[in-house]
Amino acid sequence: MDIKRVGSQQSGKGPADWFTGTVRLDPLFSTPAPARVAGASVTFEPGARTAWHTHPLGQTLIVTAGCGWAQREGGPVEEIRPGDEVWFPPGEKHWHGATPTTAMTHIAIQENLNGKVVDWMEHVADAQYKK
Repeated sequence: MDIKRVGSQQSGKGPADWFTGTVRLDPLFSTPAPARVAGASVTFEPGARTAWHTHPLGQTLIVTAGCGWAQREGGPVEEIRPGDEVWFPPGEKHWHGATPTTAMTHIAIQENLNGKVVDWMEHVADAQYKK
C-alpha cells in the first residue's frame, strides 16, 4: 500500500507549449508498472484551454467545478459542467478548458503506453475557441 498525503505533491503551472492562459496542474495519482494509469486535477482560469492533443489510450475527464468547453476535431464545442464525465477515445484529436467567463476544474485520467500519455499539437486559435 502507498498513501500520498494531501499536500505532498506540488502544484504546477500548465506549460505555455500545452496551454493557453492560466492553468494549474495538481497531480492526484500515478501507478507503478505494470499498472499505467495516472490522474491530475486541472484548473483553468477563464479563457484558458489546452492545445489540440490526442492520447494513445484515450482520456477520461470528470468535471468537478465551474463551467467549461470541450471539442473533438470536426465536432461542435460542447459545454461541460460539474458531474459530467467526458471520454475521448484513443487517438481522437481534441481540446478542453474554461469558458471565456468562467473557470473550470476537472480530473483528467489517462494511461501510459510505452512511456507516453499525450501527443501535444497546435494551440487552439482564438477563432476556433468559441461556442
